Amino acid sequence: MDISGKSILVTGGASGIGAALARQAADAGAKVCIADLNIEAADVLAEEIGGIAVACDVTQEAQIIAAINTAETAHGPVDIFVSNAGLGRGDPSHAASAPDADWMLNWNVHVMAHVWAARALLPAMIARGSGHFVNVASAAGLLNQIGDAAYSATKHAAVSFAESLLITHGDDGIGVSVVCPQYVATPLLGLGDGDAQGNLLTAGDVAKSVWQGVADGTFVVMPHADVAKYSALRGADPSRWIKGMQLLRAKAMADHGSISVENFYKLV
Repeated sequence: MDISGKSILVTGGASGIGAALARQAADAGAKVCIADLNIEAADVLAEEIGGIAVACDVTQEAQIIAAINTAETAHGPVDIFVSNAGLGRGDPSHAASAPDADWMLNWNVHVMAHVWAARALLPAMIARGSGHFVNVASAAGLLNQIGDAAYSATKHAAVSFAESLLITHGDDGIGVSVVCPQYVATPLLGLGDGDAQGNLLTAGDVAKSVWQGVADGTFVVMPHADVAKYSALRGADPSRWIKGMQLLRAKAMADHGSISVENFYKLV
């Protein structure tokens, strides 16, 4: 899909990968709506790129619907919906130690937000015979994020839901891209573009991969090339994969004394 002239809505669009996606879409001639909890930051970015902003808590279906209505009033039917909002809390101790509230927050942000967007948009997209969902998951959805079971489980579910969308509605003219990056220099890690090096990509790098994937009709977008190799290894020899991940976890504990995503990216 050529995104020029298209109506695009990006959740979590005020910072990080979402902001990079919004900027690049606007540069390509798209009409962009930025939906974010931080409406002040969203307003600033919207003014910068000539888009619009809307406050949106993606854990609330009604707010996703309201954001879609705002985008469609300003720009016409949403052609591409980017479910980008995300979070990570980590395991307090053992793999089941996170409280139910954290598990449900992960579930609502990483899975139900995608479901609610599709529920709102699919009927009209099917009627038009066109539309595209960009569901930002994570390499953790293909592999695992050591030290964050809720994140890993819900990102796996996000990949599965995206697959269901494409299996069921690809013949209706609906495109789906599920984005599975590893570590990115964003505020989620307390980092910015200047910190990117080696396998740590900038948000702009990821956004370029995403929009190229949309243009090419790619289903699984993997901005980090190593993810495909790791995913193949996991599928070919699960026992070997688990052992390797156990050794990686042990190294993280030895090097840093704890498991935290802020330090873990340095090991991969």
